[in-house]
Amino acid sequence: MSKRPIDLLTILDLERIQTDLFLGKSSNASSQQVFGGQIIGQSMVAASRSVKGQVAHSLHGYFVRAGDPRVPILYKVGSLRDSQSYSIRSVTAIQHGNMIFSIMISFHAHEQSVFDHQDYMPALPPPERHTHQGLSKRSTLPAMMERSRAYCESDCPLELRPVEIDRNVGENINDARTHIWIKSAAKLPDDPALHKCALAYASDWALLDTVMARYGRSLWDRRMMSASLDHAMWFHRPFRADDWLLYVQESPSAQGGRGFARGLIFDLGGALVASVAQEGVVRKRR
Repeated sequence: MSKRPIDLLTILDLERIQTDLFLGKSSNASSQQVFGGQIIGQSMVAASRSVKGQVAHSLHGYFVRAGDPRVPILYKVGSLRDSQSYSIRSVTAIQHGNMIFSIMISFHAHEQSVFDHQDYMPALPPPERHTHQGLSKRSTLPAMMERSRAYCESDCPLELRPVEIDRNVGENINDARTHIWIKSAAKLPDDPALHKCALAYASDWALLDTVMARYGRSLWDRRMMSASLDHAMWFHRPFRADDWLLYVQESPSAQGGRGFARGLIFDLGGALVASVAQEGVVRKRR
């Protein structure tokens, strides 16, 4: 559990400079680069402010360069389509005069569906059963595990409860499927668009870690390096990002220095609320 929860509203709050220009700041200027989820979430906020009566249902983005957390990010919104049913926006994130991220976000007006089905949520113990406390009591705690615990108990704006916590001490996950309980550390207003932006922020968390789980490695292993190349997300059903959500992650393929991961996100009632896919660089440090 976070000791000093950061309100995601602070991270997702953008300054409007012009009709289609917004400025966003990073929450942690001391980090090496901007968290990819921050750029995705802030891009969604910028795009959402230009659409009325519709909500985001999908996004597709590419990370072009690493973001500098010491410098504000300029978001430029482009209007590609407006209709009664669908609207599409492009957002370009810029720092130092260069594009660091590009995304397209599609918005949809509510309509009744002829079809309604979903995958089932895995049967797992509730988030209260999954903490770092059990491993923290071991006599020998690897540095990798300590870094993981320190992050999850820091002032992170998310509350994180990994299920397969033993993988942080070297246990292989043979089917490369991992599960994380996740939610905003602070309460959010009753704004469905904001909850989607918040989940977009969280969706970038630990996806590439699932690639390395097959081999007993993790994001906390300093012998490895990983970086997101692209990110896609689809929103299916209403949810609250400040309630516990189960993030089911798997990696069906890795080769050529790249790993592919995808995820399904369920609420506590078992409803499938979102799907995610990502490819990224995964390699040993040189």
